[in-house]
Amino acid sequence: HRCCIAMLRQLGRVAAPLARGAPRRMTGNLLLVRMLSARVDFGNLKVDANLAALVRDEIAPGTGVDATAFWASFDKVMSDLGPKNAALLKKRDDLQKKIDEWHLAHKGAPVDIAEYKAFLTDIGYLVPPKTDFNVGTTNVDPEIASVPGPQLVCPIDNARFILNAANARWGSLLDALYGTDVISKEGGAEPGKAYNPVRGAKVFDELHRLLDEFFPLAGGSYGEATAFAVKDGKLSVTINGQETGLKTPAQFAGFNEDKGAVSSVLLKNNGLHFDILIDKEHPVGKAHKAGVRDVVAESAMSAIADCEDSVAAVDAEDKITCYRNWNGLMRGTLSASMDKGGKSVVRGMNPDRVYTTPSGGSLTLPGRVVLLVRNVGFHIYTDAVMHNGEQVPEHFLDAFVTTLCSKNDFIERPGLKNSRTGSMYIVKPKMHGPEEVALATELFDRTEEAMGLAKNTLKMGIMDEERRTSTNLGACMYEAKDRVAFINTGFLDRTGDEIHTSFEAGPFLPKDEIKKQVWIKGYEDNNVDTGIAVKLSGRGQIGKGMWAAPDNMKQMLKEKIGHPMAGANTAWTPSPTAATLHALHYHRCDVFARQEEIAKRPMAKVEDILTIPLLSRKLNAEEVQRELDNNIQGLLGYVVRWVGQGVGCSKVPDIHDVQLMEDRATLRISSQHIANWLAHGITNKDQVMETMYKMAAVVDQQNAKDPNYVPMAPKFDGIEFQAACDMIFLGKETPNGLTEATLIRKRREHKAANKTVNVTIEPAPKAMNQ
Repeated sequence: HRCCIAMLRQLGRVAAPLARGAPRRMTGNLLLVRMLSARVDFGNLKVDANLAALVRDEIAPGTGVDATAFWASFDKVMSDLGPKNAALLKKRDDLQKKIDEWHLAHKGAPVDIAEYKAFLTDIGYLVPPKTDFNVGTTNVDPEIASVPGPQLVCPIDNARFILNAANARWGSLLDALYGTDVISKEGGAEPGKAYNPVRGAKVFDELHRLLDEFFPLAGGSYGEATAFAVKDGKLSVTINGQETGLKTPAQFAGFNEDKGAVSSVLLKNNGLHFDILIDKEHPVGKAHKAGVRDVVAESAMSAIADCEDSVAAVDAEDKITCYRNWNGLMRGTLSASMDKGGKSVVRGMNPDRVYTTPSGGSLTLPGRVVLLVRNVGFHIYTDAVMHNGEQVPEHFLDAFVTTLCSKNDFIERPGLKNSRTGSMYIVKPKMHGPEEVALATELFDRTEEAMGLAKNTLKMGIMDEERRTSTNLGACMYEAKDRVAFINTGFLDRTGDEIHTSFEAGPFLPKDEIKKQVWIKGYEDNNVDTGIAVKLSGRGQIGKGMWAAPDNMKQMLKEKIGHPMAGANTAWTPSPTAATLHALHYHRCDVFARQEEIAKRPMAKVEDILTIPLLSRKLNAEEVQRELDNNIQGLLGYVVRWVGQGVGCSKVPDIHDVQLMEDRATLRISSQHIANWLAHGITNKDQVMETMYKMAAVVDQQNAKDPNYVPMAPKFDGIEFQAACDMIFLGKETPNGLTEATLIRKRREHKAANKTVNVTIEPAPKAMNQ
């Protein structure tokens, strides 16, 4: 086996099982490497033995689903729906070929939008607009349907991270303010390692200001309060020896007592809660006139446990980690050990929070977010399960296994629950148009049937991140009208697909300028307009994208209120702390009232969305080089961790050393942008390679303190560097500009080269499906 690995290293070009089914068309000396593991036969299936054991021994028990019957159902679904998946992927390629040919035939001429729209309609890319229906999704948890608030997206393969996300329902405002740049360092208020009372005073000034803004008192300010009490079911606050109450008494939602004194005051605004914690013996409480030791804010309402863009799962071993963690979340038993202050601490899922209501009853609020799970896209195939000797669509496997895990959330058992309405939420990424949504709906039907679940138990999230979905969003939602509970937008993937779809139209603008063009506003508005038009509001989430700079919270507080103001009842945040701070925006903005205002405006025009953001001026040499530096540094900075360390999402420093939370979408937009400029002569291969060498040295320096990091310079022959080159120089030929094929191939090559594994070496097939 070591001999085999040495041979693979020497050859340097290895294809492992890839995205989009069979191995890709490549040139040069090619071998097919398949990592061997024991297999268990189920009819036409050969299932990785460890995956089969996970389903049989850890997931299925207690669900009422027999493991053998589970695989028999999957076998039948593969026979029935597998060919449909392949046909839809072929349609993507066929449409792309026609669009390329149209642009080549009109080369050099401005795009006539009316003519272009008619062409896209003729080839079936555009379908008739459809908003003459109402979403009928039922049994949706309030965190998804009716309480606007932040949403986290977290890699499911990291138990500690996903537990932090699950527990991000409540967050300390004191910590969020004290530990971020929201509070300035001026006047001796630097954070430091030890508690700084000057900074602490600034934090409490801000806490008092927020309380005054969201929960105003009938008289006075919270900063003047000396005592809190509950009298006759009402909140009483003592200021200067006089008692006052809330200006809006209905905002008082509950309280707790300790030894006869109020220890917690629960307030509610726009569906979200603040919990004022009072303890005059606490070190922080001692310094506050009323004994306030913290204000805990209800923060993230929901979180997406991600099997897709933020993980590096390339084989059965990796998928098992993802599925095991989701199973633990659905059983309420997931835990993770971590070091805290030199001691090992085991973290689990937070319990619910219990309060006494103003009338003396009991109120229980969830201690955790509602979790959604994002499955992979249609284009990724896996050899974790083989069907008649062929790989299976990984999203089929994701749907079956994650749903079986979720059945543990539905059965009667003690312990923590995720959904209180008996629903599961599956986010579907990178779907192209209504036909693909229809197949996803059919897959959900068959999955429910296999698991013994009622129809429409599985709710669907539709990621509006591909151009053919954006331009046909109403029709897409119609195909899942009784399941859809989530739509959202995302600039990076959507722009990557924009570039690839219109690759032959001409060179694109620099990325920062692309954001300012008419198409992006049309795209963002259309998502909200369509969601409102089909009455998704009140039944599901209309979402907006990620704030990528987790260390720049002051700027986030300034800018991200634009998302709820745009009509989104959720938006992505990069951390629990960011969720706590972004939650403040939902106190300031009544999203449903805002949606009512937005409903009065004309709907976004598809013509705007179809306006291609092409370059119409000559760039100078400095502009070109600056764009290449930015794209290539970001691409290399992410690839080295994905391929070299199996890290799918992390803080990656940009070219200015600003930490950004990155996932695969970074690679798609950057590689497609460079490939587009190469194809249209804005740059050339020599300039790109010179920039690759220069930026590799920058990335090496940025990672110099990481003991697991392997530098790219000076040889530039590592697998990670090769992966980045492939993404750029094969970008034009890569289906839809998606990077998973290259990443999966190179990550598997890296895993094979760095540990002793069983491999089989086969000649590459003569005909290889791209």
